[in-house]
Amino acid sequence: MAGSGYTYVCKFDVLEEGVPRRFEVEGVPVSLVLTEQQVFAIHDVCSHSAVSLSEGEVDAFTVECWLHASRFDLRTGHPLDPPATRPVPVYAVRIEDGRVYAQVAGMTETP
Repeated sequence: MAGSGYTYVCKFDVLEEGVPRRFEVEGVPVSLVLTEQQVFAIHDVCSHSAVSLSEGEVDAFTVECWLHASRFDLRTGHPLDPPATRPVPVYAVRIEDGRVYAQVAGMTETP
């Protein structure tokens, strides 16, 4: 994956269904979430209160911030409930040979 813009994050088998895991990827806090047989990478800082989203609850394609209960769509980063009103970045993910890679340099941020 060298030169592809993707950075190795972890082995796939360390991810547990519905349990967010925090990683630092090129200095960026990223939460990886395995849910609905897919892996998502979302910025691990709530846009409302600057706390770790990896400490929140996952329900299907959403992660809930543990502090004020704002939920974010894992696919888009859009907030679904107040008090958060700003999205968080989401990152492209690849899985190859049992390893998870994320692309943080070319992040997808939804306005």
